[in-house]
Parts: sequence; structure tokens; C-alpha cells
Amino acid sequence: MDFNKNVHKLYFIVFFRSLIPAYVIERLFWQERGMTVLMVVFCEIIYAVTIVGLEIPTGILADKFGRKAMLVIGSFLSMLEFIILLFAFNFWTFALVVFLAGISSACRSGSLNALLYDTLKVTNEQESFEKIVGSLNSLDFFGAILAALSGSALAKYYGFELNYILSAASMLIAFGMTVVLREPPSKKLLVDKQTKTVGWREYFVSAIAFFKNKPRLLVVITHAMAISACVKYLDEFWQLYLDEIGFSVIFFGLFSALISLARIPGNLIAAYLKNYFRTETIILYVLGVTACGFIFSAMFPGWLGVAMLIFVFLASGVVEPIVSGYLHHSGSSEIRATIESFQSLIERGITFIVGIGFGLISSNISVIAGFSFLGAVTFIFFLLFFKKYRGKSS
Repeated sequence: MDFNKNVHKLYFIVFFRSLIPAYVIERLFWQERGMTVLMVVFCEIIYAVTIVGLEIPTGILADKFGRKAMLVIGSFLSMLEFIILLFAFNFWTFALVVFLAGISSACRSGSLNALLYDTLKVTNEQESFEKIVGSLNSLDFFGAILAALSGSALAKYYGFELNYILSAASMLIAFGMTVVLREPPSKKLLVDKQTKTVGWREYFVSAIAFFKNKPRLLVVITHAMAISACVKYLDEFWQLYLDEIGFSVIFFGLFSALISLARIPGNLIAAYLKNYFRTETIILYVLGVTACGFIFSAMFPGWLGVAMLIFVFLASGVVEPIVSGYLHHSGSSEIRATIESFQSLIERGITFIVGIGFGLISSNISVIAGFSFLGAVTFIFFLLFFKKYRGKSS
């Protein structure tokens, strides 16, 4: 079997999964269908709870029964979401869609990278993993830019529903490409001699043991996920930052495109940086750059602050390919999807904790003050990692 075709199929899958013009008018569409802000908040809670609850179980299922199966389920549910949304006119229908979206996200978490790594392992090309992950992420951002630019024009002249029809069609193409993926060979956990089966507990315990036996890896992942958590809030609230410092809404579309473009170089150069620097060194530098970017954006609100935020997006683009490679190069095929699900759970935990502080400060003072809090958080992680990294290096 030619498993190399998997990589080309994944390029198509990632591109069409991001080519979703519905996202650019999502909140307006929901509002038009009767969804209030409070209802949207309830839906966000349903989504978060669903993902957290299913993150580890879906990773175990991917390792136990196959990564392709979970990707097919996740892709089908994503397509179904947009079809249902065309007929959604009440809270419970939207809640169902969000619940399905949570299941879909959990199914994909860990499965795609696990399938990619084992595909490359068949032909001894696993060293190119970071390069391909960076290319996949870049395609993701490129598709999102095209969707945002075209989606706003389509919505203006043809109404909101067309965006959702086109999004469903894009997801249908991604689903079709997912169905024809090939499941690469991977090791399975040894069967228990007494029960003749391998249960969920064995996968869970094996994943815990993996991280317990690799404390250095756990430290790297935790600090890298701190970057991802803080950048997630920048992603969600940069509009309010621009509004606070007096930028016109006309500039928002351009800034949205700029921050998507800014992440592409980081993803593309990640594999080359790995050839010259250790993973710990890269994460340490990105922590430092991120901390400075947030702090300077708060100290100098205006064009300099905006430039600093773009620089944060540029630096953070390096993180996912580097960390994913570091994890999978160290991981075992038997629990590859499960350990990445644990990584995702670590990120969500940090995101939740940071979000409490960011939310309180932003609500009571300002978003600019909230960004200074994110700068303080990343600076603390920088100092902790520097201390740990220097101690290990000496």
C-alpha cells in the first residue's frame, strides 16, 4: 500500500476543513435565528464540557480501534453540523450542533497527528513530521483567510444561508477525502492474559506512566501549552483591544488577515529551527518573545502595540509543530493518540485557569490590562522554564 498518499490527502482535508465561509458571519447568523448572547454563552459551556469529557476517551478509542475511524466520525459530524444549522431556529437545535461540534473536535484531537506520524514511520520519514505539520497548519490558515475574505462578500450580496451551504459542501469534500485515508500499521497494547482483552484502564495507565517516566517532556509541554493558552485569549479578544485604542472597525478585516498570515512563517520554519536549536531553547525564546509582546502591547497601546501583537502571532506559530514533533518522537505507537489527548487536556486546563484571571481583569479594568496579565503569566512561565532549563543544562 502507498501510505505516502495519506499526506497528500491530509493536505486536502485540512484545507477544506478551514475553507468555511460561515465562520465570518457566525454570530450574525445565530442572532438572526433568535440566539441571544446568554444563549451563546450556554452553548459555549456545552461545547467546553463535551470536549473535556471526551478528550481522553476518544484518544483511547483512536489507539484501540484505529485513528482513521475517529477522523471519519469527526469529519462526518462536522459536515452534519452545517446541514443542521440551515434548519436551526431555536436554542435546543443550536445546542445539539454545539454538542456534535464538541464530539467532532474530541474525535480529531490526537488522531490526525497520530495517523500522520505512523504514516511517515512506515517509510522511515518521521523526521519530516514537524515540516509537514507546519505545512498543514499553514494551509489551515490560508484556507481560513480565503473563507473570511470571500465569506463576507458572499454574505453581503447573497445572504447568510449560502455561506452555510458552501461550508457544508466544503466539509463534504473533507469527509470524502477522510474516508479514503489508509490506516497505517501501529502497535497495540499487549492483551491481558486473564481477560484476553485490553480495556480502557490499560491505555489510561500506560499514558500516565509515559508522562511519569518522561518528566522533562512534561515540563516542555506544560510551558508550551501556556503559550498556546495565552495566545488563545489574544485570538478571541484582539477586536476589543483594537476598539479600546481607537481603531476603526474597517481595519479589523485587514488585521484578521495579517494575524493569519503572520502564523504561516513560524509553522514553515519550525522544522528548520529544530535542526539548529533544541526544543527547550525554542520554547524558552518563544516564551520570552510572547511575554515581551503582551507587555509592550499594554504599555504602548497604538500602532506599536498592534505590531507587538502581530509579532506574538508570528512567534507562536512555531510552537505546535515543534511540540507535536517532540511528543511523537518520544511517544509510543500503542498510545500515540492518547498521549496527544492528554497534551490537549493540559492546554485546556491552563487555558481555564488563565482565563479566570484574564476575564476578571478585563471586565473590571480593561482588555489592555488583561493583555498585561497575559504578559505577566508568560513571563512567570519563562522564568520557571529558564530556571528548570538552566538546571538541566548545567
